[in-house]
Amino acid sequence: MAERISHSRVNLYDYQKEALKKLGSGSVLNGGVGSGKSIVAIAYYMWKECNCIFDSDGNIEKLRTPKNLYIITPAKKRDSHEWDSELLPFLLKANDRSFYGTNTIVDSWNNISKYVDVKDAFFIFDEQRVVGYGKWSKSFLKITSNNNWILLSATPGDVWMDYLPVFIANGFYKNKTDFIRKHVVYKQYAKFPQIDYYINEDRLQHLRDSILVQMDRPKNTQRHNHIVKVEHDKELYKFVNKELFNPYEDRPIKSSSEYCYILRRIVNSDKSRIDKLIELCRDKKVIVFYNFDYELYLIRSALEKNHITFSEWNGHKHQEIPNSESWVYLVQYSAGNDAWNCTDTDTMIFYSQTYSYKVLEQCMGRIDRVNNTYYDLHYYHLVSNSRIDYRMQQSVKLKKIFNYSAFAKVDAPALKTSAIIEEKIKILK
Repeated sequence: MAERISHSRVNLYDYQKEALKKLGSGSVLNGGVGSGKSIVAIAYYMWKECNCIFDSDGNIEKLRTPKNLYIITPAKKRDSHEWDSELLPFLLKANDRSFYGTNTIVDSWNNISKYVDVKDAFFIFDEQRVVGYGKWSKSFLKITSNNNWILLSATPGDVWMDYLPVFIANGFYKNKTDFIRKHVVYKQYAKFPQIDYYINEDRLQHLRDSILVQMDRPKNTQRHNHIVKVEHDKELYKFVNKELFNPYEDRPIKSSSEYCYILRRIVNSDKSRIDKLIELCRDKKVIVFYNFDYELYLIRSALEKNHITFSEWNGHKHQEIPNSESWVYLVQYSAGNDAWNCTDTDTMIFYSQTYSYKVLEQCMGRIDRVNNTYYDLHYYHLVSNSRIDYRMQQSVKLKKIFNYSAFAKVDAPALKTSAIIEEKIKILK
């Protein structure tokens, strides 16, 4: 007979117990990165959905209403088996039958459509991936119509449209059309549908508050953000800004997005940035975030030249953190801003900037965990005095999306004409 689980082995902090009391099917558990949302979600499944019975010794004896458990999580978190350690205290195992006769399936958001026909189970949707009304959101709505569920999020929606799938899943609105008719006003003269403002926001706030369960852990860490000034090639930057010319491909710039990309490449490729990175990495354990492949090649070369041990997580390689006295872990923003953690270092470097507050917060949370052994965490942001670096910084501070077209319109108004011509050519094709 399998060993029974002791209630005392599932140790929840007081703030987690308070959140657990408030959860119900259809809730969004909003806890900061590293707050322990996973274990609270499983505890909810066991105690409220399956109605577990304890014996006189505090062991879980059986489940009154057993249900199969499905956990939809980022692919990296599935592949790294991060959920295994959370499931183990409850005698549950990923993709296996449990002591209680229930099944637990852990799979990625990429495969969510496989489960649209499941009924009478319980789903944990890990990390917010149901923004908008795309393929994942439609699968999410089919699943939630036949099953109980909760959603875990470290960074809930910035705008009301982000909550659309969750509102529909909770039965607040029939569909997207119903929501738009009641709350959305579009800009009148825009070339494509653009939301101008929302109406009846009091109702939206009430609905959000009714499903959002806030879980704020007492801070056991202190974040220290260091802005590290680096140089950039001012002459080349001015040349591109004035001539609207792509020096890397020896041709005129065609669009506002290309214009911004070239400026960022000039800024991020500067030798002073590489030198500062190496200085900060020596004899330390450091996680480094970057954006583009050209940055990766520069950083790789510099680390190899200085005999610094490193490994990578990006679209090309999925390597583990090195096992050595000092190391550098190179992580691409888009590939590795969530679904993993590291408590072996207190230092993170942002080699180049992201323009997303959500992404930055997720990245910083990789080392800011509830079980971290470090109190002081140090984040180094390498920033030049270029206008594009400044504007991206402001976007993050204000929690706004950096708009390439808006930036180019101010900095390079001549691009307006070429962008329109380019758009017309696409239409004609």
